[in-house]
Amino acid sequence: MAGRLETIITFHGLGKPPADASQGERGVWVPLDWFEALVGTAPVSGLGFAFDDGNSSDLELALPILARRGLTARFFILAGSLGRPGHLSGDQVVELHRAGMSIGSHGLQHRNWCELGDEELRAETLESRAALEELIGAPVTEAAPPVGSYDRRVLRFLREAGYERVFTSDGGPGRIGARVMGRTSVGTELPLEHWLGVVRRAGTDRPGAVLRAKRLLKQIR
Repeated sequence: MAGRLETIITFHGLGKPPADASQGERGVWVPLDWFEALVGTAPVSGLGFAFDDGNSSDLELALPILARRGLTARFFILAGSLGRPGHLSGDQVVELHRAGMSIGSHGLQHRNWCELGDEELRAETLESRAALEELIGAPVTEAAPPVGSYDRRVLRFLREAGYERVFTSDGGPGRIGARVMGRTSVGTELPLEHWLGVVRRAGTDRPGAVLRAKRLLKQIR
């Protein structure tokens, strides 16, 4: 797989956003027909799907569409929100896992990990991991930092916690199997046709020099 590229597109919710969602949050809730169109356009390889936060639409809306196409996705769960209204329950996370979906950690409370002290960061990375592993009865080896915020210290904590891969929100494609992997968040600030273009180019698109430099800077700062 060396040298092969993959574009991972990330969703935060499908369908109608919660009534109490902020304007910014509403912008990343994607209409269900958009998701169906993107899944229907997906190439055989070079494209991955991810979901952040652990919203109930992950199971209720996304899973049936993915299953019909024989596709899998990564679900990064906020362990501290399990069972809350609008979020997945523990049993639903288990259902996703049993359906062949990958379960990863998004932390406990959707806090910016770069702004936390060592003990708080340790709780976010270790306690969330332990809670999810207890639920699904399998190792959790992937994490996605909330709000896409990470630096060298955060990456070190994740490595020490036993995470093998970190999925960011830097955008653009990345090398398949990379330890730090960029993802592209889908939102309604751009039209569906834009996102269909991203999907069609998956596997052939390459990250530009500016994006590569930004990623490197985050990892060494």
